[in-house]
Amino acid sequence: MRFVGMPLEKIALFMNSSQVSGKHQFAQSIKLTFQKGVLSPYRVVGPASLVAWFMQYSVMGLAFQFFDHALSKALGVAPVYYGDELMEPPPPPSSSLSNQDHDATHQIKSITKTILAPILAGSLESTVANRAEVQRYYGPTKLATIESHLKWNPAARFCGPAFLSNAMRNVIMCNTSFILTPITYKLYYPQEKKSQGSLFWFGMGMNFAGNAVAITQQALWGRGLDYAVYADGAGAAASSSAASSATQVARNISYSQVIKSSFQKDGLAAFFTVPKWASRILMNAPVQGSLPWFYNNVLPLGEDSVLGVVRTLYYGKKNENDGKNENGCAIS
Repeated sequence: MRFVGMPLEKIALFMNSSQVSGKHQFAQSIKLTFQKGVLSPYRVVGPASLVAWFMQYSVMGLAFQFFDHALSKALGVAPVYYGDELMEPPPPPSSSLSNQDHDATHQIKSITKTILAPILAGSLESTVANRAEVQRYYGPTKLATIESHLKWNPAARFCGPAFLSNAMRNVIMCNTSFILTPITYKLYYPQEKKSQGSLFWFGMGMNFAGNAVAITQQALWGRGLDYAVYADGAGAAASSSAASSATQVARNISYSQVIKSSFQKDGLAAFFTVPKWASRILMNAPVQGSLPWFYNNVLPLGEDSVLGVVRTLYYGKKNENDGKNENGCAIS
């Protein structure tokens, strides 16, 4: 689905960059997207993107669940509502302020866990996906040239340019999909109207709201990547001439300079406009908007089978080791 929708992604990437401004930004973005041919949006997709898409949409829910449960167990608090719990009535309000659920220490631990889990999951997603996203923005050849100029260490190259703004965007959307959506649906959605269908549309609506905030970081990401290539922080990475490309020198991103120059040039419109938000919605709402529904209704279906295999492998290996003496010989 993401591959088929590459033209929409490229339009959204250009919309949230310094390469378009003023009036008719959608038209400018479409022109930039197809300036090298109808199939040009697909030519920037490499093996890294295929791996990143698979990881993003197959295991990121599991990643959040892992961090949420690990932190919950370590801090002694309850994990976020999940699966069938969302369809159950909300818990009754506590009648005693001395109850553990209202204990100040317990609340601090719960808030700490709720903050850390999406930060860890969102950062992991960016570690997996950011470099591939940058590659789709610049193109494989341009990214290779930039990396050769920057001379980063292997870890930095693996994460890719503009990692911080990408991670911030993913943390915002992780909070939206895995924290705000299940909690608000569980506690405030009318009980008689709860169903898989209503969760799907509720999650889609929450995705629209989350993207209204995340789009600011998406714009910072795009403008940061433009800053990394151009000395004046302007111009188009994809539309530069061969002569100018030969003289370009990549540089590390200064977010303070990016923000300052962006506000000077475009004001608040540099980071949020309705067209910017709409382009982001068109690009990822069908997939990311349905993530809460998938995470809470589809993922649990195979959970018991996977855990059963893990238990079998773990306890089978443990029993095998228990059946041997310290020299590794089987005990008869």
